[in-house]
Amino acid sequence: MIICTHASNVWGIRLPVERLCALAHSYGLMFVLDAAQSAGVLPVNMQDGYDVVCCAGHKGLYGPMGTGLMLLRDGVLPDTLTEGGTGSNSFSLAQPEELPDRFESGTPDYPGIAGLGAGIDFVRKMGTDRIFSHELSLVSALYERLSAQKGIILCTPPPAAASCAPVLSFNIEGLHSEETAAILAKNGIAVRAGLHCSPCAHEAMGTADTGAVRISPSVFTSRSDIMKLVRVIGNAVKR
Repeated sequence: MIICTHASNVWGIRLPVERLCALAHSYGLMFVLDAAQSAGVLPVNMQDGYDVVCCAGHKGLYGPMGTGLMLLRDGVLPDTLTEGGTGSNSFSLAQPEELPDRFESGTPDYPGIAGLGAGIDFVRKMGTDRIFSHELSLVSALYERLSAQKGIILCTPPPAAASCAPVLSFNIEGLHSEETAAILAKNGIAVRAGLHCSPCAHEAMGTADTGAVRISPSVFTSRSDIMKLVRVIGNAVKR
């Protein structure tokens, strides 16, 4: 199988997953889409031919941390990861064959599932197009202002709707990304710094030594939040 991310969680760069999916199928391979950074923001449709779609629940779906989804096309049925404790046929030592019992050993995380369901309902009500447009406008405004400041390192071109998810990573010259993140945290701004569990992505961009500071706005982020971020970054550059 080919497993491919939909959009980079570090740089926001989108991959041509539709073409890669067609390529995989032309060679008789399954295609697994990692939609952790795109679900809830970009269109993700099983009818595009994906065999499996996996995504985290705590990002664009606004669910609790530790939740997630694995969507399977018809005919795709993975083996079990854990077995036992289903309660639906306690006399049998074998895992039930019927669904969903086959994949529900022990007690599921019902509060997490309910929270993820509420998050998905929220995204459906808002609409992914509306969410994407709002978040991309904030990232675009931030990129424009940071690119005009000396001492700011931007690794990617300006964000474009056709090729990007609303994520922006940067560095301040002379500072490790964790140092920049600490300055922002003191000013009430939460970001993700370091290698983002993606060392190869940083090696490709030449940021393996410093990591990068990632800005990932949400539907609740306002333009005034972005302007505050710009001011704090500007002050850090001056210091």
